[in-house]
Amino acid sequence: MSENRLKLAVCQLRTELALEETLQKAREMVLRAADAGADMVCLPEMFSCPYAGEYFRKSAALGHEETVSAMSAWARESGAILVGGSVPEREGERLYNTCFVFDEKGRQIARHRKVHLFDVDLPGMRFKESNTFTPGKEITVFDTRFGKMGAAVCFDVRFPELFRAMAERGARVIFLPAQFNMTTGPLHWELSLRSRAMDNELFFVGASAARYEGFSYECWGHSAIVGPFGELLAQADEKEQIISAELDLAEIDRVRAQLPTFLHLRRDVYKVAD
Repeated sequence: MSENRLKLAVCQLRTELALEETLQKAREMVLRAADAGADMVCLPEMFSCPYAGEYFRKSAALGHEETVSAMSAWARESGAILVGGSVPEREGERLYNTCFVFDEKGRQIARHRKVHLFDVDLPGMRFKESNTFTPGKEITVFDTRFGKMGAAVCFDVRFPELFRAMAERGARVIFLPAQFNMTTGPLHWELSLRSRAMDNELFFVGASAARYEGFSYECWGHSAIVGPFGELLAQADEKEQIISAELDLAEIDRVRAQLPTFLHLRRDVYKVAD
């Protein structure tokens, strides 16, 4: 039987230009979160390198193995399940924006390659992630002692079908490492997190990097943990910090009993998940 109570923490760290400095800071934050009682800890998207194409390629050229090995060690050292944000992962000639997940003993238990790449032409900002990365092709749901969890990355959140598929496969908590920008962040970040939690009546965790003011890509920050009724349980501002929340996973069943949307799905009208 799965455990119903857990403490979640999000490490909203600022990525530094030097990998070793960033890894040291990430380790310290993960251990601090675990020392404060966190059972699961989540890092931001691209926490190991600055969010820009030239840094993605440089980081991938150095290899992702050092960062993956470090995350495995942090999970083992802390005794917490670690959702490792995302890092540039190289496989042959292809690069992926990949989230690795490790259990309490440091064993890799999941890998999510970002499915929807951030190709946008917004007022004041143009970004084409597909110039660097290849999109993933898998829906990621993994087992823990707390039950099934899901993982996605940033722009994935705009595609609700992906998250309904995770919910259909039993995910009780979904983690979203991300770096929303200063254009979309104020309007869409909290709205997206709360919408996906509400749509699927589950817990949703948005893990952003802290803002790096003056850098070419400034992210919004404001990491948040959302409950199954769409309520904010914890939220950061733009600065470097750790947020946490105590979750009662039985709340998912209570909400679904009160507002039984899953019972009213019209599978004769539309396809929900394969």
